[in-house]
Amino acid sequence: MSSNLVSVEQLKARLENGERIVLLDVRFNPKESEYGLDAYAKGHIPGALFIDFKADLTDPAEKHGGRSPLPSPERLVTLFGSLGIDRDAAVVAYEDGNGPAASRLWWVLRYLGAEQAQVLDGGYSAWTAAGEAVSAEQVIVTEPREFVPAPQADWLVGVEEVRGVSASQSGARLVDSRDAAQYAGLEAPFDPISGHIPGATNYFWKDALQGDGFWKSPEQLRQRFVNLPKEEEIIVYCGSGISATPNVLALHEAGYENVKLYAGSWSDWISYDENPIATGEE
Repeated sequence: MSSNLVSVEQLKARLENGERIVLLDVRFNPKESEYGLDAYAKGHIPGALFIDFKADLTDPAEKHGGRSPLPSPERLVTLFGSLGIDRDAAVVAYEDGNGPAASRLWWVLRYLGAEQAQVLDGGYSAWTAAGEAVSAEQVIVTEPREFVPAPQADWLVGVEEVRGVSASQSGARLVDSRDAAQYAGLEAPFDPISGHIPGATNYFWKDALQGDGFWKSPEQLRQRFVNLPKEEEIIVYCGSGISATPNVLALHEAGYENVKLYAGSWSDWISYDENPIATGEE
């Protein structure tokens, strides 16, 4: 698989060719808890299964771990197995457009060892804009599979490693995926403390997209990240480990191989009183 993205045209051709692809609809609106399921019920790509983003891809928040903790591998593989997914399955995730929900699902699958996970470029909007068929039929999984996890340790970091990188300012690069105002400490719409991890560079995740909402090309992404050395480890974070995942995907598309997610992200970082905080531009 050469890309973590698949276009509508490519997906349609593969489906018409009889390839077994598990389609996962992860449409989500943080302000409307029932949005995703309602949208799925009204219409989805034929054969797609629904993933409840909040219930299935996050755990309840605790003192540490961030606002949207990762579920345990055991819980995730039970879910995926019930949907007919094993580690070798071809999986395509989509949401309304190109946002962090499908990227988070992609990241979780890749972290667990599913190397054939992809994101539909443009999502459901691109599918319908191309005039492709949709269905309101609820899909029943008739062949569950066993998903034997193979967690990729080099895809994930915790607060201790981030502390070391931030303190030494060497050995790895920290990428903050939030917008410029949150990075600079001018706004904190979701957290009680504003600012960023000292040493981090700001790459707003939406800048990985073109003006029309589709993903930038690999060459455009390479230019975007030109100041990040490919030989160094890249640690990506955001507010809670969700909107960082589009940047993880974008870095992989640009040819970076040593890219890790700080899943707890800023909301985990500030849960430790001893962690330093930076504001302004660096």
